[in-house]
Amino acid sequence: MAHIVEISDADDPRVDDFRDLSRADRRPDRPGGRGLVIAEGVVVVERLLASPYPVRALFGVRRRIEELAEATAALDVPAYVADAGVMASVVGFHLNRGVLAVADRAPVIEPAELIGRSRRLAVLEGIGDHENLGALFRNAAALGIDGVLLGAGCSDPLYRRSVRVSMGHVLRVPFAHLTSWPEDLKLLRDNGFRIAALTPRADSKSLRDAELDRGSVAVLLGSEGPGLTDEAIEAAEVAVRIPMVSGVDSLNVATAGAITFHAMIGA
Repeated sequence: MAHIVEISDADDPRVDDFRDLSRADRRPDRPGGRGLVIAEGVVVVERLLASPYPVRALFGVRRRIEELAEATAALDVPAYVADAGVMASVVGFHLNRGVLAVADRAPVIEPAELIGRSRRLAVLEGIGDHENLGALFRNAAALGIDGVLLGAGCSDPLYRRSVRVSMGHVLRVPFAHLTSWPEDLKLLRDNGFRIAALTPRADSKSLRDAELDRGSVAVLLGSEGPGLTDEAIEAAEVAVRIPMVSGVDSLNVATAGAITFHAMIGA
């Protein structure tokens, strides 16, 4: 099981994986970043422990570490215990949730592999906001979407804030990166997918009539504000809109995604 290690000195190098998260956040594209996966809070840590991501260590106040005793029973990793003050000095801010875990990244899934084993997919373009991205993954998990394809302009779904907002579900919904955009959408068509672009354009088909619950379907979702690019919409077989009352022209992308995912499962 995870072995308890007491930490009394904030400069202890054994907790360097958890250090200065407010500044570097361990993203590979930021100074000091290492690309580690970071989970916050008991529920999200439990989901990390149940995921394919190899856990390196836990760090928390004693009460939270003890709450995770059953979930960590099969792990051979350190569980660092400190008081809230020492933990805040290490992390760089006071952590209300009281516990963190870090893991290495799992092997990257190739788009063809994900497409080949899926029937319902979300395809994202320009989703740069980490909270929107995390919320989309949470909605995808809740509504039975098989995976997420990340197109141009998307942020890292394993960024700490995205993991937190997704409540750890980004760790269970498989995702892959489309490196040539929108050319790689051809992979979907070659595998029998119907591609639907979600857009508020008046000439698009109503979601009620789009029959997204039939066959293999991939739905394109774009960023708030500009939405999908013209190139992405033109690459789809059908443009689809969510009917709304007069005076409201769009929804938060995570909300729009949830409504569309619900239509895709035919519920």
